[in-house]
Amino acid sequence: MLPEPAIARLSFVTLEQFLEQLPPELKMLHDGGSGASLLRWVEPSELEDPTPYLPEGEFLLTAGLPFLGEGGSATSVDAYVRRLVGAKVAALGFGIRPYFDAVPDVLLDACRRHNLTLFEVPESVPFAAIGLEFSQLLESDNARVFRQLAETNRQLMRAVLSPRPEHELLAALVQRVPVWALLVGADGRVRARGHNAGGSTGVEHSLLAPLLERLLTGSGPRVEMDGFEQPGSALVFGHPLRSTKDANLGALILGSDAPLTPAQNNVVQSAVGLLELLVRQRTSGSLAPSQLATALLLHPDTLSTGATKHVNGLKDLLAQSLSSTRSGQMRVVQGIKAESPDWPAGDGPVRELLQWRRLFDTKLVEITDYGFAAITRLKVDDALLADVEKLGWRLAIGEPTELTGLAAAYQRVSSLRSRVLSSGKSVRVEEVQWSVTGLLGREAGTMLAERLLAPVLSLEPDRRDPLLSVLRGWLSENGSWDGSAKLLGLHRNSVRRQIGVLGELLDMDLNQAQVRAELWIALQYADELVAGPDAGV
Repeated sequence: MLPEPAIARLSFVTLEQFLEQLPPELKMLHDGGSGASLLRWVEPSELEDPTPYLPEGEFLLTAGLPFLGEGGSATSVDAYVRRLVGAKVAALGFGIRPYFDAVPDVLLDACRRHNLTLFEVPESVPFAAIGLEFSQLLESDNARVFRQLAETNRQLMRAVLSPRPEHELLAALVQRVPVWALLVGADGRVRARGHNAGGSTGVEHSLLAPLLERLLTGSGPRVEMDGFEQPGSALVFGHPLRSTKDANLGALILGSDAPLTPAQNNVVQSAVGLLELLVRQRTSGSLAPSQLATALLLHPDTLSTGATKHVNGLKDLLAQSLSSTRSGQMRVVQGIKAESPDWPAGDGPVRELLQWRRLFDTKLVEITDYGFAAITRLKVDDALLADVEKLGWRLAIGEPTELTGLAAAYQRVSSLRSRVLSSGKSVRVEEVQWSVTGLLGREAGTMLAERLLAPVLSLEPDRRDPLLSVLRGWLSENGSWDGSAKLLGLHRNSVRRQIGVLGELLDMDLNQAQVRAELWIALQYADELVAGPDAGV
């Protein structure tokens, strides 16, 4: 929202800029030195006294009707021009025909006497064309200002999401607005500074004491003013930073040698709003996460040994942190970075943390070495999962649980990280087969089989397949020679001989339980390697 009424536009066109756009047929008869004046509008009027209807900075157009008859006397014309000057009209344009063939000398004399800029407008240039040209020029100028404001607001938002948001915000502000800036905390101490283009850091802090006292002891939205002789400090104005309960949390003080434009004031108001948001979040935002963390850090055994009343209190704090209810279930989610996550370059952990908090609607997010972990009340449906995966991330998503089950839920989700990393696919705990092969996954399982069984898999099929069959049968019978011989339909000595060959090929001691276990798992994926990459198609 703009800080001034709609009638006070963001920018204006100067008379000089406007004249550059007009046809060269317009002839300046007297230069009143108003070329740098800001024009509000172009208005034709044939009233004898149009000043009650003219805003300051008007380019008035007339065909001379007020100067017909007695209105053309020197006294009347002089009074007319004097009234226009008093109304701060920027210039007068006199149109040739239908009433006059030339600008009356008496009008030219009066404009020279009162120093009012006067133009002769030929019949070939309609008044409507002049007004249309001004409207188009003003529209393009305002569009430029709006583009600049949009870019400035984007820069301010990037500053808020940086690792040092308050310092970066002041740096962005003084880059866009010709001021020095000082951020002061509720204790009156300086928290951050911003130097203006001239390098000025403002006045001595002690001189600001009266201004600070007014800012930190008053109430309601306001701007406190002061001024000093130091360069860049002729105008010093302060904005209080307030909590939602109107408590003063600090102040932003700015200094300049000239009044700010409406557009620059708009940037300042945006900065004040963002600084208030930052200081509120730090000092008077949601207290539930910090209370919950404090309680669990100081009393880690509370969940298992705490009284029902105390545990319910923790559940309430947890619910507030998740924007949920005490009885609402939650789930643990872990995010794993893909090889090339589509994450904005140069963004710090603050932006990343806020991004995950927003996506999962929770304040309980931890940035980790593998990515992040979050506790959320959301179901993490396919739409949300797709949004996260578009950013180049994969998720391990836990099943619904309650407060006392969070630790176990976290362990189950953590056990799936290796599967997500090896497969490059997100996974849900409730969809996983809870066995070694289920947790290992197809990609990791085939990799294990390829490495452990490589000497056998590289043999010709007529030798490879019998050996794999013997190994599978012998392991399934827990290494029993008689049991495996019966299962395979072979003589026990034949089984013993082929197991010996396998031990030599694999360079393993098949008498060790761990070796047998690893081979048994690898065999579950060997068929896919034998069948080839198109087996599952």
